[in-house]
Amino acid sequence: MRMTRERRGVMKVTIVIPNYNGKHFMEECMAALDGQLCRDFEVLVVDNGSKDGSVAYMKERYPEVRLIALDTNTGFSGAVNIGIRESKTPYVLLLNNDTKVDPAFVGEMIKAIEVDNRIFSVSSRMIQMYHPEYIDDAGDMFNLIGWAYQRGVGHPVEEYEKPYDVFSACAGAALYRRDVFEKIGLFDEMHFAYLEDIDVGYRARIAGYRNVFCPSAKVLHVGSGTSGSKYNEFKVKLAARNSIYLVYKNMPFLQLIVNFLPLVLGWLLKYQFFKKQGFAQAFKDGIKEGIRTRKNCKKVPFRFSNLGHYIRIEWEMITSLFLYAWEYFRRKI
Repeated sequence: MRMTRERRGVMKVTIVIPNYNGKHFMEECMAALDGQLCRDFEVLVVDNGSKDGSVAYMKERYPEVRLIALDTNTGFSGAVNIGIRESKTPYVLLLNNDTKVDPAFVGEMIKAIEVDNRIFSVSSRMIQMYHPEYIDDAGDMFNLIGWAYQRGVGHPVEEYEKPYDVFSACAGAALYRRDVFEKIGLFDEMHFAYLEDIDVGYRARIAGYRNVFCPSAKVLHVGSGTSGSKYNEFKVKLAARNSIYLVYKNMPFLQLIVNFLPLVLGWLLKYQFFKKQGFAQAFKDGIKEGIRTRKNCKKVPFRFSNLGHYIRIEWEMITSLFLYAWEYFRRKI
């Protein structure tokens, strides 16, 4: 790669790539980074105890790239937290290994975050690798019934060409302002994987920061490159458990009471969906584990100074439910 370690002192961005048995993705991912027009970055790969020879491959093929090799799989949250702690740059860009970024990607992400110092994160325009006419993720949203969803998924790419605020950035290809992590905390390692990016974006929103979508930062994404499939028992159980953590941690007691019925409705609807997919037991086990272990989470302390932010979040969760329905039915037509 053209980027060398000697330039680290002047970098703006540290690109953190978590890897778990993803050696087959790394060549295309690294080649795209090597073709960036903006060179103001360094690359840090955090390997999560891979068994496929990823570490040896990276050392041999990309000796100029910084590599941290862990003995065990610490999950997405654990790996990226290590990368964030090791970074010294103003911004940290998290990037999945099953991606191929556009040549202007890094530069566009930097321009987007520097528009406003209250922007915590920037979500890129993620495009389906094997169906590049469709969006994979145009920013993550969270609605009143407790569902997190990818905005724009399955819709034509050209429909998402304008920037807008989102609930949180999708951490598969997102830029973060590093010093804000010192105020709101890093990714929650209790999550291990799934919804951890919604959680950190939620905490940033409570503190008054923005998360935005940058359509000019384009990236092709395979999707489920580590878990291997869209739905499986591991993924369904963790996502169900983490959905409990998400609302318990971030909603004050009064807000939990107000939203209790919509949230229960959301979990019941999800249960029916996963029952049809053959994952009813995994979903139930995840919900039960979330309820049983929720108090181990670090709950966001309520502050009256953030009351306006809570009200704004509540309103956005309501409107986001209608946005979800609108996008869903448009996709089905």
